[in-house]
This record gives sequence, C-alpha cells and structure tokens, in this order.
Amino acid sequence: MELLHGASLLSRPADEFGNDSLVEEMWAAKALEHAEVHFNLLTSVPPTQLRLTPYDDQIYATFRQDFPDLQVARLSDETLKSAAEKLKWRQFAEKFNKMEDYSYGTLMRADASKEFSPDNSIFVFRVQFLAIEIARNREGHNDKVHNSHRPTKKTQSNEETAQ
Repeated sequence: MELLHGASLLSRPADEFGNDSLVEEMWAAKALEHAEVHFNLLTSVPPTQLRLTPYDDQIYATFRQDFPDLQVARLSDETLKSAAEKLKWRQFAEKFNKMEDYSYGTLMRADASKEFSPDNSIFVFRVQFLAIEIARNREGHNDKVHNSHRPTKKTQSNEETAQ
C-alpha cells in the first residue's frame, strides 16, 4: 500500500515538493530498480538484439545526428554536464517530449564495460540514458558486459558432477 502511495506521489508535479527527502529517496529507489532491470536485460539478451523502446531507431538516428562524435563507451559527468553539453542535451530531449517519462532521472553506467556500482554510475535523464544505451548496444560497447556476466549454461557433465 505504501508503494502505491509513493508511486502516485511521484507522478505529481515536482514543484509541489520542493526538496522533500522522502520524494528524493523514492526517486533514488526507482532509479536503482531501473538500473538493475536494465543490467539484467543486458546480461540476458545479446545487446545488438535488445530494443529498449518502440522508438529506438528514431532515438539513435537523432542522437547520432546531434552528437556524431560522442564516444559512448566511457562517459563522465564532465562530458555530459558542462554548460554547453547541458544545452545540447536539453534541445535533444525536447525532441522526445511526447515520450512518457522522457525527463525522469535514471542511473547509467559511466563505463559500458563494467557493471553498476557507486563509482560507475552517472545520474542522467531518461531519454539521455536511452540514446546512450541504444548507441552502446548498436555499436558493440555493451558486448563485453553481456559476455562476462552471462549465467553459465547447464550441461549434462555439470549435472552429473552435481549428483
């Protein structure tokens, strides 16, 4: 019941809350949950086959048109959040303002070759996360994390050894 109440609170306009610590905690919990789900998808499905939204093609084309030289394998707050970059990202995001949750806060891995950790996380908005992760999937940057974190397959010899 408390979770449902929290979810309804998160759908209200942000200016109603100011700097409410409960709301910040709920946003952080939601962002962490999203990060875990995304990582589980990355390790379960080959990244080149993974579709994050029905708009992946449009997001990727627009992203690479607006950010043709951005190296997405390893990013930092400085790379994404300088004054000039913030303006470019804001203009990019507004192209997708009809998409649900396009501006929600989301955790993203700074280094695509590593799993989520406090040192490998950047807080970004949702459409920024989608653009970068779609690029990482299509350009092969998520392959290493996919291959290194895949569950081992059970074989007959493994099953016999366990018995």
